[in-house]
Amino acid sequence: MLETGLVLKKMEGHRDKVHALAVSQDGQMIASGDWGGELIAWRGETGELLTQPIKAHSDRITLVDFSPDGMVLATGSNDGMMKFWCTKAWQMQGEPIKCGYVFCIRYSPSGELLAIATTDNIQIYNPGTMKRVASFKGHTKRNLSLAWTPDGTHLLSGGDDEEPTIREWDSSTWQQVGLPWKGHTDDICAIVIHPDGMLAASASFEDSVHLWRLSDQQTIAIFQPSFALGCVTFSFEGKHILSGGHDDKISEWEIPKGIHPKASFHPSLS
Repeated sequence: MLETGLVLKKMEGHRDKVHALAVSQDGQMIASGDWGGELIAWRGETGELLTQPIKAHSDRITLVDFSPDGMVLATGSNDGMMKFWCTKAWQMQGEPIKCGYVFCIRYSPSGELLAIATTDNIQIYNPGTMKRVASFKGHTKRNLSLAWTPDGTHLLSGGDDEEPTIREWDSSTWQQVGLPWKGHTDDICAIVIHPDGMLAASASFEDSVHLWRLSDQQTIAIFQPSFALGCVTFSFEGKHILSGGHDDKISEWEIPKGIHPKASFHPSLS
């Protein structure tokens, strides 16, 4: 529960570390993937199992993402494969896509495109035809994280410690917009866009969350938890930022009104 930080329910069923989690847009389904390559689907309201563990991949599952209509779940893995699962029967749909080591996958808001971040490049697919429509280098080394703007016109990507920047891409041309966003000093492991489309938050292994203004690509606040980060998100109503770290804690901040540039805030810990 966000108000108290209390655990509402434990969902048990995995036999290895859980590394990937997604919730369908209607909140009716939760999908989780683990280091053993197993996938489990859960009922959103109750946390009950919708499936027994499915051996989805031969290596750890790195990311899972529901299509906007909730009909398909995409899974990516260290085995270099992207797979698609029909959420009615939880059977694999179509043939796997061999795309290399997958760090992140994100459906566009309309569901018409799927972005995949890999070691070597960023790949864009039409999930309806399973055809690749674009591929570009992205960052100088690994492409670790992705986030679409709410209107689907731009895609943000995060790089690793050799080039810890965020880059913005125009989805009509796949050309870079402006200069790289600088501020982080280590792997940018997660990016999320605020519900109103005006702000973005990014989490890095160097122990900081940066809040960015999309209009001018500037850092407007830096939040500093106590340990290396693995994920970040905005609360549903957009008033809070939450991040998860390698210290097994969730940090929560209220986004202040009238944020001053490069202000620094400290979290409450759950």
